[in-house]
Amino acid sequence: MDTIGEFLTRVRNAGAARHEKVDIPASNVRVGIAKILLDNGYIRSFKVVRDGKQGVMRVYLKYSEKGRPVITAIDRVSRPGRRVYLKSDDIPEIRNGFGISILSTNRGVVDGETAKKEKLGGEMICSVW
Repeated sequence: MDTIGEFLTRVRNAGAARHEKVDIPASNVRVGIAKILLDNGYIRSFKVVRDGKQGVMRVYLKYSEKGRPVITAIDRVSRPGRRVYLKSDDIPEIRNGFGISILSTNRGVVDGETAKKEKLGGEMICSVW
């Protein structure tokens, strides 16, 4: 089961349905992805509520003044059936700099720009624009 793919699909579907928020089971990687989305202005906020089990992460989506979702597309790159690993020199520029790539590195989940600056390679999780 692809839990990261499920996270991305829930965010994509909630945006298409114009929901204010979406609840997702929490994990450290998902929280890392949400932090990057928040830092780059793709979501309004998120919070993690701990329960007796895994915990739940509530992501508040962001919309433009015209009511369109800020996240136009969010695509999974590395999947369980086909992992995609990149060196820092091979990290692509998404939509000529209007999008971001999210990577899982040995220093945690980072965006493509940070990975290039710090010369970090890793598994490319997804691209967002």
